[in-house]
Amino acid sequence: MARLPYLSADDLAPDDRDLLARNLNLYHELVHSPDAARAFAAPALYVRHDSPLDPRLRELAILQIGYVTKTEYEYAHHIEIAQGVGVTDEDIRAVALETAGATNSLGTIERAVLSAAREIVDQPKISDETFAILSNHLDEQCIIDLVLAISFYCAVVRVLGVLQIDLEENYKHYLREFPLPH
Repeated sequence: MARLPYLSADDLAPDDRDLLARNLNLYHELVHSPDAARAFAAPALYVRHDSPLDPRLRELAILQIGYVTKTEYEYAHHIEIAQGVGVTDEDIRAVALETAGATNSLGTIERAVLSAAREIVDQPKISDETFAILSNHLDEQCIIDLVLAISFYCAVVRVLGVLQIDLEENYKHYLREFPLPH
C-alpha cells in the first residue's frame, strides 16, 4: 500500500490537474508536489518521445531494470509500452534468460543494452567491454540517451519502491504472463 494517499484532480489546484491526464498511481502520488511531478516527467518524456535511440532498445533496458530490481510497477507498465514499440513476447522472455546467463534469441546490441542496464543498477558504471559493444552499434547521441534513460529509470524504481506505489489491477496480467524472479 502506498505510503501517501493517492490524490485526485479534486485535491489539486486547477492549474495542476493536467498532471493526472494519465490515470496512473505513480502520478496520483507524485502530485503531492506538483512542481516535482512536472520535473520528474521531463526526462521520461524526452526519452520516450524525442530521443533518436531505438525505442525497442530503450524498452529492453527499462524492462531489464524492472526485472533485476523486481519492481512490479515498472516492469508491468513497460511490458505494455515495449510491446507497443515492437518488443516481442520472445524478447521479453529473453530478458529473464539473459539475466540468468542463458542462451536466448537477442542480438549483440540487445544483449549489450541489457548488460549496461544491469551494470548501472549494480554499480554506477558500465564495463569497458559493454561500452565498446555499445559504441560499435550506437552513435554518441544514442549512447548518451541510453545512459540517461537507464539512469533515470534506476531513479524511477527507487521512487516506486520508497513510496510503495501499488500496481494498478489492469497491469497485473503482465506479471502472470512474464513473471519476475522470486
